[in-house]
Formats: sequence, structure tokens, C-alpha cells
Amino acid sequence: MFMLGPIGFTAPLLLLGLVALPVLWLLLRAVPPAPICRRFPGVALLLGLKDAEAEADKTPWWLLLLRMTALAAAIIGFAGPVLNPAERDATQTGPLLVLMDSSWADARDWARRVDRATALIEEAGRAGRPVALIRLTEAPTEPVFQAANALGPFMGGVTPNAWTPDFAGWSNSLPSGDFSSFWLSDGVDSPARAGLLTALQSHGAVTVFESPRPVIALRPAQFADGVIQLAATRLPASDQTDIEISARGLDPAGIERELARVAVTFAAGQAEAETALSLPPELRNRINRFEIAGIRSAGAVTLTDDSLKRRKVALISGSRSAEGLQLLAPTHYLRQALDPVAELIDGSLNDVVLANPDVIVLADVATLSPAENDAILDWLDKGGLLLRFAGPRLAASEVSRDSEDPLMPVRLRIGGRNVGGAMSWGEPKALASFAEGSPFYGLPIADDVTVTAQVLAQPDPDLANRTIAALADGTPLVTRKAVGQGQVVLFHVTANAEWSTLPLSGLFVQMLERLAVSTRPASPDAADLEGQIWVPQVALNAFGTMGNAGDVAGVDGADLAAGLASGPSAKLPPGLYAGDDRRIALNVITADTTLAAPVWPASVTREGLDVQAEQALKGTALTTALSLLLLDVLAALALSGRLLGGLRNTAVLLLGLALLSPDVLRAQETPAQSAAQDARAIEATSAVRLGYILTGDAKVDTVSEAGLRGLGQRLFERTTIEPEAPLSVNLESDELLFFPFLYWPITMDQPSPSAAAYSKLNRYLRTGGMILFDTRDGDIAGTGQTPQARKLQLLAAPLDIPPLEILPEDHVLTRSFYLLQDFPGRYTQRDLWVEAAPPDAELAEGMPFRNLNDGVTPVVIGANDWAAAWALDSNGNAMFPIGRGYTGERQREIATRFGINLIMHVLTGNYKSDQVHVPALLERLGQ
Repeated sequence: MFMLGPIGFTAPLLLLGLVALPVLWLLLRAVPPAPICRRFPGVALLLGLKDAEAEADKTPWWLLLLRMTALAAAIIGFAGPVLNPAERDATQTGPLLVLMDSSWADARDWARRVDRATALIEEAGRAGRPVALIRLTEAPTEPVFQAANALGPFMGGVTPNAWTPDFAGWSNSLPSGDFSSFWLSDGVDSPARAGLLTALQSHGAVTVFESPRPVIALRPAQFADGVIQLAATRLPASDQTDIEISARGLDPAGIERELARVAVTFAAGQAEAETALSLPPELRNRINRFEIAGIRSAGAVTLTDDSLKRRKVALISGSRSAEGLQLLAPTHYLRQALDPVAELIDGSLNDVVLANPDVIVLADVATLSPAENDAILDWLDKGGLLLRFAGPRLAASEVSRDSEDPLMPVRLRIGGRNVGGAMSWGEPKALASFAEGSPFYGLPIADDVTVTAQVLAQPDPDLANRTIAALADGTPLVTRKAVGQGQVVLFHVTANAEWSTLPLSGLFVQMLERLAVSTRPASPDAADLEGQIWVPQVALNAFGTMGNAGDVAGVDGADLAAGLASGPSAKLPPGLYAGDDRRIALNVITADTTLAAPVWPASVTREGLDVQAEQALKGTALTTALSLLLLDVLAALALSGRLLGGLRNTAVLLLGLALLSPDVLRAQETPAQSAAQDARAIEATSAVRLGYILTGDAKVDTVSEAGLRGLGQRLFERTTIEPEAPLSVNLESDELLFFPFLYWPITMDQPSPSAAAYSKLNRYLRTGGMILFDTRDGDIAGTGQTPQARKLQLLAAPLDIPPLEILPEDHVLTRSFYLLQDFPGRYTQRDLWVEAAPPDAELAEGMPFRNLNDGVTPVVIGANDWAAAWALDSNGNAMFPIGRGYTGERQREIATRFGINLIMHVLTGNYKSDQVHVPALLERLGQ
């Protein structure tokens, strides 16, 4: 590009026309030649006569200058002037390597990065340069340079990954030879980034692009002191910033929704922000993830695992302690250990089984009734954990003596064993180190933990396999066996300090954690994970969306432990991993992750932060040329004496041009009104927005706004449509063409629109817009003649509405996203009126649906009060009850699906009527 100061020209050869301007000036002054003056006597007869049309004997110099200037402006305009054009090194004519970090930090503005990479590839193609594209989060392979037109079509399918780039691997996989590089960095530093940069610079020049948008990430949630601790980090640490963290999970009906939301503030200059969230145990157990509202990035999402769960534990003892002697109570130390980390349940055994606890603890309970025995066995078959402690009652009973009791892991000897007393077998016994196969393996043994009494196990063949903890002399201390999907664990000592000091130690709490009785530690160490295969259950993509992990091979516990410390990778993607008795969340951001900006050397060209925007000046130059030519017309008319008539014609021309200018159309508006309308237009068109028509009833309008907001949230969660907050529409003053969809609730008191408003409505319906008329009365009588229906007929009479029919079963609205045949809202009236099919619409051969509705039906008419069914409050909860129990929630879900189908139909038309979808639809329908 040819440059003159800050201005560049896309077609600089046209500027050579400026050289011809002086020659043109001389020609206009010399041709035709000046007339020769000759005296003729007969001319005296013409003296006193005046010519009605005067002609100048020569063109004035100022008029020539005006014309030369207009011509120069036109030449400059056609030369394509650009202010502050992006400068490219013209000497770089060799291969171009485009690198994209393609990480979770890129997801925040991924579309912009793809556009930038696509523009680079197209520019290289115009210059005849071969191009190679690599994504640094992919497995390193040597890239191959190819023609730009072969690479461009694949850019639309390029997506980021939810882990950090493998800089070290790519440093050894670069192609040989000289090439220049353009690196689209995610803006997050890594120690290995410098090595890759050095390798790239050895092949040629490197240009780096960094987005000016900040990176905001969420650390894993921690549970401490009875509350959830949340922490966020950002880069850079700039001005004060407020964010909101949303807790999401399943409601009792199994539908995912927002369960809570909390605000967090980054102080000015601070990179970290923290807050605490207090929730009831039942609600906290439902949370499956936290996410920063409004940011689509895996770094802004943290998955939750068992570390936030409070297990329900039932404590039942075989005896009561004397009043005032709580320390001697069989369950005292259990309560002290479990109360901060579990939800404790009291009551009779039959009552607590009905509560379906995770764990039942029997402290010195010997004999159970047959009904209690059967109830616990059924509960164990479903995966419960029965934790039993010995004591005087169990030692003196006949439970599990001659034959093994179903609710005991081993057979027991009669009586017990006392050590360390006058009639004892020796000194108190210490614990032996835990074996490798034990769930307690790796826990340190405290020297002060001793046992003075215990119940002994019979030496059966399975005793060694069922022993998970033993004394120093090899005597079993804790035994375990599986029962159905659950297990039974027996501590051969009491749950209080009567027989041992174990309940007084921190080891006791750790053993309960290993048995999944209490909450697991938030950050498990390698010893907790090794020796197991962890199977991925939930996968997290770079945009922070959860999905099924599919049939993916499990990972070794040691690899998972390394991933928890260093972060996910291509071989260990983020998500939820399930083991034998717990789930572990592997998040993109760990508790120790530090976000830092990369430091680039001076030899690297940086773009994206301080680059001045390009501004094309072609329109300005051509407008200037046109204006000067108009002045030339007026000047020529003035010199010829025809100015008045010319002004009249010029005024007509200018008036015509003014009518084409939207700014002149608003000439009577005040600057404030014009600015407000411009802001409204930008707000309505900068993103997909749904609109609702104001009725004058504040309550109805509030429900309409909440309904479209709830529908927009479901569209954002389930589809690729990402609507912004809905906008109210005043039929008299607002432009309707900005909205693809309008919701019009019918009220009895709303006035009829003016003639101008009806004109706008008809233009809106004829140009592809859709209006959902909702009488909100459910048409309970089934006659269609309710007062609201008659009001709708009155309001819709002036509208250009096509013939209507009840929605047929094969209409595209029944399958535009979900397969539906019912369209409930708050009510369940089946009749839904849409544009009628053309008379010649027939069942096409090979298609189960008629080929109708080539466009979008301009109106949909119903009575089911859909806004009330879609409406969500500020916390994401439903505003109005729908039906009862599960049936009502199912009705709300179908109403949501109808809303999604409706918006998909508005935006895609008859897309789902195409033949290409028939096989998939037939398979879904089972035909």
C-alpha cells in the first residue's frame, strides 16, 4: 500500500491523474483561441440592443479552480485513501505460519480471533504466500504449508480446547526453512512460551496479537466453616470491577437451573477477589458447578464434586449415658467429628432408614429385630454404608458367633479381649501401619493411639481379606465386607474413649473421611487417588459448557493426581472423574493457578492493544467532489444569468437527496431525541433481542419481560442462539423492524393502535417478522369467543393477516428444534392458529411432512399464557406455579421447548422441512 503520511492508498496508480490537472487547466484556458477584434461599420445598427442570454467570453479562473479541485477530489477518492492503515511488511513474501493458542482463555473472544486468522490467510492468499495453521493445544505434529484457498474453508470449524497450550512440544515440531509467524496469544503467560518464541524467531519475524479484553477466572470452590468459599482471579489487575457468580444445579424435578447468585468485587489494582456463600445442605448438595455470569469460558467455570456434599449420617446407640456424662456417651466423639461436615439424623432405626441416609452408625448395638434387619439389608443393597462399633453389649451378645451375621463383616469370639490391666494380656496395643489395599493406606499412625480392649474376630479364611486395619500384633481392628451395592464396616472398639484412645485422635476423623462417612478433603493427595482407575463422567469444553464424556477410557489415579496439581491437558481434559466411592472434579483453574501476562521482547511486533483503527476516506473524498460539482453548477448558472431557474431545479434535486437521508428525516427532532433513538437502535440491533408489546398494564408488562428473559436464558443454555435481555416495544414510537419476534399479550383495557402504528405493524408482518398473540385466558370454554378473544379480533382487524388454520401435525413448528405435538403454557389448550398452508400443498413422495411454510408464519395465535410459564425471577426461579408436582414441571418444560421451537422457526424458517433432515427425523420418530 502506497503511504502519504498517515494515509494509505489501495489503488495508488490512479493518483497519476493529478499530474494531468495542470495540463487540463492550460487546455481549458487556450481552447478555443481568443477572437480577433475587427471593426465593422454595420455593427452600429445593433447598438442599444440587449441579448436575453449572456455568454461569458472566457471561464473565470476561480471557476476553473473549483472544477480542478472537484476533479482532484474524485481522483483521490477512487484511489482508495485509508487513514491509519494496518501496516504489513512488504518484504515478507515467504511462507506464513499462523499460531493460535486455542486455549480456554481464547474462548472469551474466539469469533474475533477466527476472523483475524481468516483475514491473515486471505491476505496471504492474495500475496501468493503458502500458509500453515497450528493450534497449540493440539498434539504437536509438523505443520505443512499449503495454498491459502485450501485452508480458508476449514476456519469455520476451528474451536478452542479447555486446557493450556503445549509450548514445549511445539518447539520441537516446527517446519524447517524460513517463514514468518503470526501468533494469536491468549494473553496468559507460561514458562515454556519463551522457548517456542525463540524457536520461531530462528525461522523469521514474529508478530503477536493479544486481545485487550481481560481474563477472569474462577478458582475451585472450598467448603470451610459451614460456608462455601469462592475466589476469582483476573488479568490485568485494573480498575474496580464487579462480577456475579452463579451456582447451578438440578432442582427436585431434575431440571437444571440457577440455585443461587452472589456478587464479588475486585478492588482497584487487586487481582484476587473472594466471597462466601451460605446455603442449606439440601441446596448445596444439588450444586454441580459455579460460573461467572456473562463469561463463556472454561476458566470461568468450576465443577463441584463430593467436597461440597454434606452426607446424611444417622447415629444410633445401644445405650444412653447418665445425665451429665456426655463424654461417656457412645456417640459423643462421633458427633464431635461429624457435626461440622455431615448432616446428622436422630431417631429410631426404622425412622432413619425411611430418610435414606448415606451412612447408618450403630454404636454398640447388638441385636436387631427382623423388621429392622430386613430394612437395613434393603438399604445396603442400594449402596448404603453401615458403620458398626463394638462395646460391652456386642461383646456379651451371641451376634455372629456360630454363623456370620448378614450385618456383620466377620464372626466374633465370645467375650472380648482386655489389655493393659491387672487381669490383662500385656501392655496397651498400638496400631500397625495400614496395608496397601486398605482405604486407610498412607495415613500416618500417631504414637498416642492405643487399644486397651476390643472384640476379637474368629480366624476364618476370609478374615485377612476383610481386615482393613490391625493392631501391631496383627489382631484385626477394623473389618469390612460388601453387601449388595453397599458395605458393612466394624470397628472392634467402642466409639468413645472407653476401650481406646482412637476417638480422641485426628486419625479417627481421617479414617471416617476415607470411609466416605464425612466430607472428603477438597484437595485429595496422590495417596487418595492412586491404585484406582478414574472414569470420566462429565466433560467441560473451552466455552464452559458441560457435556457427557462419552465412551472415554479411564485414567490412572497417579495421572489424575498430577493433573489436579498442574491442570488439565489433552490427555486429561477437565471434567468429573468417578472412582470406586467418590467423584473428583478436574477444573481448568486450580487453587494455585497464577495468571500473569506474557513479556514479549522488543524484537516482537505486537498488535491488538494500541493499534489505531483503520478509517476509509473514500466516501469523504467522493462526497467532497460531488459537493464541489454542485457548486460548479450554481456558479455556471449565475454566470449565464439563469440562476433563479437553476436554483429552483437545484432545490428539487436537493430535496430529493434529503428525503433519502435518514438524518434529514429527523431534522425536526431535538438532538436529545435523535441520540436516544440512535441508542435504542444500537441496543436493539447489536444482538438478538426479543420484544414484547406494551399493553399499559404494568403487571402484564412485567410478566412479559420476565417471560422473554426466561425464554432467552433457556435459548442461551440449549441452543446457539444467545439473546440479550428483551426490550419493551411501544407501537406508536418504536421501530418494529429491529425485532425478529414480538410477544403481544391481550388485555381488555389496552387501546387500539393509531393508523401509523398499524402501518408499521403491517410492514413488519410483510417483511418476515412474527407476532405471538396471547389472549392468556386458556379458552377454558373451548368456544374461542371469550372477551379476550373478541378484544383480539378488534385489535387485529386492520392488520394484513393471511388466512389461518389450526396448527397441523406436520407443521415445521412441531420439529424446528424439539419434536412436539402439544404447546402448553400456563394453560394446556391444544389449538394454535398459524398461517394456513397453500391450497396445493400435498404430501411429497418420500417425505413424512408436507412441503409447506416456505417462509415464517407472520402470526401465531393462542391462549395459553406462555409468558407466565417462561417467566423467571432475578434468581432464576420460576415466578408462577404451573400445575402440581412433577406433572406441572413437565408442563413447564414442554412450554419452554415450544418457546425454543418458536424462536428457531423465526430465525431459520422452513429449514427443518428440507429433505436432508428426513432420515434423522424418521429415526427419532421410530418409523
